Amino acid sequence: MTIQYGRFLSAIAGRIRQNAGNVGLCLAALSLLLAATSCRKEAAGTLDESPSRPAADVIAEADKLYVGRGELTKVRQGLIALRHSQATEAGNYDLAWRLAKFNYYLGSHTPDDTERDKAFRDGIEAGKLAVKLQDGKPDGHFWLGANYGGSAKASMFPVPSQIDDIKHEMEAVLKLDEGFQAGSAYMVLGQVYLESPRLLGHDSQKAIDYFQKGLKFGPNNALLRWHLAEAYADANRTEDARKEIDTLLTMKVDPGYEPEHKEALEKVQKLAEKLK
Repeated sequence: MTIQYGRFLSAIAGRIRQNAGNVGLCLAALSLLLAATSCRKEAAGTLDESPSRPAADVIAEADKLYVGRGELTKVRQGLIALRHSQATEAGNYDLAWRLAKFNYYLGSHTPDDTERDKAFRDGIEAGKLAVKLQDGKPDGHFWLGANYGGSAKASMFPVPSQIDDIKHEMEAVLKLDEGFQAGSAYMVLGQVYLESPRLLGHDSQKAIDYFQKGLKFGPNNALLRWHLAEAYADANRTEDARKEIDTLLTMKVDPGYEPEHKEALEKVQKLAEKLK
């Protein structure tokens, strides 16, 4: 009886060891299954993310959005697309200078001071990167200088170094492409002298000289015409200011610059009222 009972216990123990082994195998299999499921979920999550598009496609999309820049939502959409693309192509010059351009437009037109200041800061950083990547091309220099100008204009107390930064970049543009953007580098330099406080070099005659030089390259540049009219008025050359106003009011829109033309008309009409 004792022998049989012992055999019985041995058999039970064997079964327990066998079942334990089976449980171990089951647990191991379950662990592998869970791991495989996790991997599949991670893979699926990766696949669900939008793949990076070629920079050329993003640039083409951004350029289309910029055509409708009169609606700031499109400018913001363009900035998002350009930033996303730059995250994977940080060394792309065409992305960098466009970021500077989009930020400048946003900073110059948003009614939100916080958004404005951030746009100009981001525009300066993007412009610096563009200049670093391609110092011998005008786009980076121009939009970097434009953002410097926007930031200085928004500042309550502009300092000489800000003025010097704007001049430096616009002079670089003139050396590379004097007629860039229909004489816009001359326009910005003219604005520096027209809009600076007296202590920082305000000089309406120098402003007029720069604007007139710019007109040689951009006779249909509406913003340039408006600023020239402003400069004439500032110099008490009222008749010359009225002539520029009349020219602008009858001038055809330069294709691709409809928002700027509209803005110039609004500004010059206000100037015309003051000169009556």
